[in-house]
Amino acid sequence: MVGFLRWAKSITLGVLNGIVKFAVFLALVFVVLLAIGLARGDGLPGNMVLGLDLRTPLRDSSADGAFPFNEHPLTVMDIVLALDRAGRDPRVKGVVMRVGNGDISIAQAEEIGAALQLFRKTGKFVTAYAQGFNSSSLGDYLAAANANEIWMQPHSVFSTSGAGAGAVFLRGLFDKIDAVPQIAKRSDYKSAADMFMEKGYTPADREQTTALLQSWYGSATRDAASDRRISEKAVDAAFQASPQFAEDAQKAGMIDKIGYDDEADTSARTRAGSAKIVQMREYAHDTQEADRAVRGPEIALIEASGEIVDGTAGGGTFDGSTVIAGDDLARTIREAANDDDVKAIVLRVDSPGGSVTASDQILHAVKMAQKKGKPVIVSMGSVAASGGYYISASADKIIAQPGTITGSIGVLTGKVAIGKTLALAGITADEIGIGKNALFNSAISPYTPDQWAALNHQADVIYADFTHKVSEGRKLPIDKVQNIAKGRVWSGTDAHNQGLVDQLGGLWTAVAEAKKLSGIADSSQISLRTYPRPKSLTEVFDAMFSGSVAGARTLQALANVAQTPLFQAVLGTVSETPRGGVELRATNLPH
Repeated sequence: MVGFLRWAKSITLGVLNGIVKFAVFLALVFVVLLAIGLARGDGLPGNMVLGLDLRTPLRDSSADGAFPFNEHPLTVMDIVLALDRAGRDPRVKGVVMRVGNGDISIAQAEEIGAALQLFRKTGKFVTAYAQGFNSSSLGDYLAAANANEIWMQPHSVFSTSGAGAGAVFLRGLFDKIDAVPQIAKRSDYKSAADMFMEKGYTPADREQTTALLQSWYGSATRDAASDRRISEKAVDAAFQASPQFAEDAQKAGMIDKIGYDDEADTSARTRAGSAKIVQMREYAHDTQEADRAVRGPEIALIEASGEIVDGTAGGGTFDGSTVIAGDDLARTIREAANDDDVKAIVLRVDSPGGSVTASDQILHAVKMAQKKGKPVIVSMGSVAASGGYYISASADKIIAQPGTITGSIGVLTGKVAIGKTLALAGITADEIGIGKNALFNSAISPYTPDQWAALNHQADVIYADFTHKVSEGRKLPIDKVQNIAKGRVWSGTDAHNQGLVDQLGGLWTAVAEAKKLSGIADSSQISLRTYPRPKSLTEVFDAMFSGSVAGARTLQALANVAQTPLFQAVLGTVSETPRGGVELRATNLPH
């Protein structure tokens, strides 16, 4: 027995010693990589054209910070910031943009388009190339229209034709299977749960959806006509003629050249003086340190993208988040508000809504930041509705794109009871509850009359509080807010007309407002800092090795790092529907 214990102790110490040695080795590798990176600079060529691929869906932003190991997909905000940097970078001569299959939303196309226009104003060029505009929606073409020239592959399809929406309604199915949907909504236009409650568009939902689509079509047609320097009538006629071929679109003035991708790339490289094409993601990652080196009055950029949920996302050092967690975002806002160097906060919101309690927690943090003398300017992405509008309501200024989906000031709460449905399949469900309403949220039994009344009372209270906060934040009479609320979604253009939005524009419009409200001269260079701040080297390693789960994440992240070109070099030397999810819901209740 004694021999066994000695053997086990020896094995244990050996394993621990190996782990410590491995951790030290990783730390040394990290330091070597850092030193080599500093010595080499960003490693990018002295003459380049940036390649921007917009053929896959884009998130608006990411809340995972700027830690260099993170490999989050390129976001709209990454593109906007990188194009601003590239406009000031003499090595970058232009951009080659691939478009056609991304189903880019109108608001995303407007945001990226504005960034491309600012890039072009520095004297640089943008070439767009499509193997076909395969979607009938407008966003892909609207983004491409901001280029100096648009190429298409021969005989490819130009399908861009308009703005449309559709929905599937389940009420007929629920009736057949004895499922009981019970959802309280405030008010008539709050349509996200209509798929459960209705058999088709309600008159109110048809009205708001039609108005939104008309607004999108009108703004896209105007913008495309302006960008292409042709008449709105000509653009409208081209859209009405789709689907058509590239050759037809060229005759209509919608595109410039017919050719293949290698020909478009060669043309761009030649125009730039035999430049190398560098992908935008690589450029955005490798030059992000340049932004941190900028000196000037500091404005905090806080990115909030995804559904709003209670608590924390629980991500580690290397995890990105696809939700807006109330604890996390409120803490980030407080961090920026408590930083004496921060003169103003730009809150970038792209959210269809979510938990009312988390939304209220975030709004409170915004108000506390304002009480500390920090102006808060909201920049809205593709959608900032329901809870997304709730957290924006008290901002000093709200900026939205013409195509932003916003408003939806309303409430949804309820459930679908499936007890009888289970019985049809021969499944028996039984329940026991101690307390009159212990089974209030049960998915087995419908609400009792008293419970249904209580649920509607909850909806009334939440709706009244929501409209009051909008009235207070927007400085609008409560009767006007009640008239434009009712759960209705608006385009950014229509929301501006209703007083829910202060100004139309994108991120840089919001930054200009932040400068103005914080007393920074318009001509002054500012330091735009993304919050939460990146961790220091000491904090990173503390987080990396402070627990078994974190350690596992670290090993996975370092495995990813080992695949990067820089690490390999070191080893070599050593060896858009308008309906979807737009809601503010009560905590812990289903969509």
